Amino acid sequence: MNNFLYGIDFGTTNSALSIYDEDKKEIITTITVPSLIYFPQEQSSSESLNYVIGESAVASYLKDGMKGRFIKSIKQILSRSSFIETRIHNKRYNASDLVALILKDLKSKADKITGQDCSKAIIGRPVFFDDDSTAKDTLAQTRLSKAAEIAGFTEVRFQFEPIGAAFAYERTISKKEKVLVADLGGGTTDFTYLVLDPAKSGEKDRKNDMIASGGIYIGGDSFDSAFMWDRGTPYFGKNTLYEATPGKVLTVPVSLFANICTWDQMNFFNSLRIKRDMEDYYHYSKKDKKFKNLLTLIDHNLGYSVFQAIEKTKIDLSALKSSRFMYSNMEIEIDEDISITQYEAIIQKDISKISAYLDEFMLKNNIGEGDIDSLFLTGGTSLVAAVQNLFSTKFPDVTVNSGDNFTSVAKGLALSGYLFENM
Repeated sequence: MNNFLYGIDFGTTNSALSIYDEDKKEIITTITVPSLIYFPQEQSSSESLNYVIGESAVASYLKDGMKGRFIKSIKQILSRSSFIETRIHNKRYNASDLVALILKDLKSKADKITGQDCSKAIIGRPVFFDDDSTAKDTLAQTRLSKAAEIAGFTEVRFQFEPIGAAFAYERTISKKEKVLVADLGGGTTDFTYLVLDPAKSGEKDRKNDMIASGGIYIGGDSFDSAFMWDRGTPYFGKNTLYEATPGKVLTVPVSLFANICTWDQMNFFNSLRIKRDMEDYYHYSKKDKKFKNLLTLIDHNLGYSVFQAIEKTKIDLSALKSSRFMYSNMEIEIDEDISITQYEAIIQKDISKISAYLDEFMLKNNIGEGDIDSLFLTGGTSLVAAVQNLFSTKFPDVTVNSGDNFTSVAKGLALSGYLFENM
């Protein structure tokens, strides 16, 4: 019987698991699933709720007319101390419970391939789950660790995600390199500066090769949030006026629209109090048509489909000079041209934060451009044109490499078995 190790990259947008055969010292295969969960509206009376993961979640959600409970970007709530639990069909789910559903799905798929109940895993984590709080960072890893336990993993180690990406890249080079790894995912942007050497690949102790790590809580979801705020919220009644009392006209609270721009808020933006307030605003706004779109968005759980349209626009603009932001559903109608210039202006604030953090990271760790032999970009957000431009401008004389933007981290995590030897 072979011994297996799973490298797991639990991501904001997608999750991946690489199966490593410890006897043959090779990766067997890598499985990927979108980090999505759907609980159908119609449930049996049994104790266990029926749910669907990944692409099947999208298909079932759309087939059911976008009813039920659809959840994405769960990784974003790991560090949120304000999130205790949510009720789904009268059953309570905390953050670890929700994450465990995706880890279980990955494990089940991998166990079918290996024919074993593998309980050994190296799980990736961002350098910082949260920019400004050690306590929140600790909370996030504790919750992720509990999720792994619930999913059936009894032997678990954690590895920084950009280090995982670096080890995957190390397998492709022929000589020693000083590398800056930039891992740009849905939730975070992480940097690691380290020495890679194919001659050392697989060695047990690599601590001395890890020179510096850091990260910032900005990723692809931040870009989507900025886009939703700038171009999406006007279609959902931002700046709607309502007459609270005769002659007293006020603007609907901006917090309502901030909530629909952030998935960790929108997932759980359904309290009775908020809904009553929104209905009052709608009534006193003389039933403003665009504000009605906000009620429709929340009542019918349409957030994912709107963000799909935003994601499509973002992907188009990674290769094209213009695209269309289009959405048509339940009387919500959006159709406008978006140029690459307009899009880059929308996300410029986040790009500038990444740039400033990178400057700070290099200064703090005494890293100059001449100290970098190559730059390795990974993560889906690294494909955004403005991100590409940022690195090509900062490092005009450094070779830029990239691997599989969606599986590099998982593969590198699976190659990090040395972590078990040092415990």
